[in-house]
This record gives sequence, C-alpha cells and structure tokens, in this order.
Amino acid sequence: MQETSVITLKESALINNVQFLKKKLGKNVKISSVVKANAYGHGIEQMVPMLEKAGINHFSVFNFDEAQRVCRSLTKKSTVMIMGYMGRDHMREAIDKGYEFFVFNLERLEHALEEARELNKSAKIHLEVETGMNRTGLNMNELIEAIDVIKMQPEHFQVRGFCTHLAGAESVSNHVRIQKQLKRYRQMSAILEKNEITPTYRHVANSAAAFVYPNARLDLVRIGIMQYGFWSSAETFIHYINHKKNRTDPLHRILGWESKVMSIKLIKTGEFVGYGNHFLAQQDTLMALIPVGYATGYSRSLSNKGRVLIRGRSCNVIGIVNMNMVVVDISAIPEVKLGDQVVIIGRQGDAEINVSAFSDISNALNYEVLSRLPMNIERKIIPAE
Repeated sequence: MQETSVITLKESALINNVQFLKKKLGKNVKISSVVKANAYGHGIEQMVPMLEKAGINHFSVFNFDEAQRVCRSLTKKSTVMIMGYMGRDHMREAIDKGYEFFVFNLERLEHALEEARELNKSAKIHLEVETGMNRTGLNMNELIEAIDVIKMQPEHFQVRGFCTHLAGAESVSNHVRIQKQLKRYRQMSAILEKNEITPTYRHVANSAAAFVYPNARLDLVRIGIMQYGFWSSAETFIHYINHKKNRTDPLHRILGWESKVMSIKLIKTGEFVGYGNHFLAQQDTLMALIPVGYATGYSRSLSNKGRVLIRGRSCNVIGIVNMNMVVVDISAIPEVKLGDQVVIIGRQGDAEINVSAFSDISNALNYEVLSRLPMNIERKIIPAE
C-alpha cells in the first residue's frame, strides 16, 4: 500500500448523488453503476459496498478481472455485467458464475453457446448492436444471424439486454449523429421483437445521454462519471440547469486526495530547483517537498503549473514533477511544519482544488485524471454521519 498519500471517499456524497440520480431518472429506470477502471480511480473494493448500501444492485465493468473484483466485494446478491473484453478461457467461468456479458460479434455468441452446452446452463447475454459508433456491435446481418442461433438453442441463452453505445451524447455537436443512432437502434429492436425475443432491459444511455436525451433512458441506464460527482461535460451541466431557478450543482464530489509535507528548504535568489533549468528562483524562496509524483498519479504535465493546499492556502508547484516528489512554494506561509496536511484534490478550510483544476491545466479529461490514480494508494472511506 502506498503510504505517501491517501485517497478519501465521502459516503455522504455518494448517497447524495445516487438519490439525485434515482429521483431524476424515475423509478422505472434501472441504474447500472459503471465501476470500470477501478471505479474511475475511486476503488472497486471500496465503492461497490457503498453503492449497494446506497441502493444500487447492478454493476457494469469492462473486463472479466473487474467482474471478479466486483463479485468479491459484493455484500448482497447484485448483478455484474461485463461490457468489454473477456478472454476465451474466462467464458466458462463467467457463465458458471452468472455474470452477464455483452455479445458484440458472432464469435463470442458461438463460444458462449459452446460453453453453456457443456455446463448445461444458460449464458446471460446482452446483444450489443452497431448503430453508428463504429466500435463494437452486431450489424444488421449479424443481428439476424445471432437471432437464428439463439432461437435454435433457446435453453442456453437468457437475453438479458439489447443495447448500443451512443457516440458523444455530452456534446451538442453530435446531436444529428445521436438521433440517427437512436433511429437505427429502434429499427434493430423491432427485428428482435418480430422474432419474439424480449430482452429484460433495453439500454443505450450513459450519464450524458440519460440527461440530454430523456427518451434514451429506456429500461436501464449505465451511469459512470455522474455517480462520482462529475458531469460528463460543461455542456451537459448547462443543459441540466438551463431554465432552473436553482443553478447550484446537485452533485457532490466523493474523492479527495491528500499527502504530507516531507521536507522544507530555503533556496536563494538565482538558484534552480530540481532537474534541469525549469525553475529559477527570482527571490529567496521557501519550498516544501511533497511525496507524490507522476509514479503516484500526479501528472508531469503539472510541472510549474499545479497547485496544492497547505494550511488553507494555495501553493504553486515549482520545477519539474518528479517520479515520486513535487516541490511547492510556501514562501507566503512560513509557519508550515513537517507533517502538515497537503490537499491535492479536495477542500481545506475555505479553499478547494477540484479534479477540473488538473484537467484545465493538463488538457486531460476528468475521466483520465481519475482513472490514472494508482491502485496502490490507500482508499479511506469517510462514513456518512
């Protein structure tokens, strides 16, 4: 476990976000919590029990390994759905354990049938169709072939879902493309219906689509970034608050990240700091070393740009971000002591540093900043009161 910093997770913030989502999406829409990429950096093992406590019982992951981690973290009988990669050697175990999984090509469908036969069980599948994202999914002809396979061996398949993925619902620039996708999805859904195959859930919407395109909510929505307290984009947030009297953000950030001051040093005017000649002291400068760096999730692109909070004050990163350390200017707060708390993400006193601060400086998406937080940093849950 990485001891140089700790990630905190506010249970009260998660409860707030889940309650907000359930209220806005309605009681007839199932929420599948997307916990891929280590729950967007928050930690699968920490988030899953909290999400179940908050009323979630359906989880979406990218691969088999994530499904296993979710399964081991469950406290209730919840559903696990694999949306992406699954090696051939994992298919049998996935079916045996009752994991649901996307079928986006005929090869996976045939393999699922083969393993289901040998186990004498049914594979719980979600037929993913290609509607214009041009990534994964069955085209029209492949869908018809898949239907034939399923109808010939109905005892070995449970069609749990019929789905697609929308290409950029968070941006109005994709509006026409999204509408074409929804139309294509309806056409392909009609073919399924004509063949008397009724999926448990029809689903196309992620966080952005669930709010920007209400008619895309259908039976289930795959909610990722919003449950963690972030909007998919500024456009999505603006779309939500437009025409509302109360324009405060209803979502609360769950994640905080903090470390401690490991060393303090005074450098003289005209001296360089760290590797190379990237920072020259223009005056005597008091600096503090913080034991985080690009190996622990603090991007090198934040060199000479990043900020942290110490004693409620914003301190600038000076010089190059090292593998395991950053240097910050504490000249304005000479009372800083060794071991003082350093907030990298979160609030300290009246000051706050959001994940968006990283994004704005480094041109990285919120998703990217969060998912790159190393798994070996301790995640500490702050229980709701």
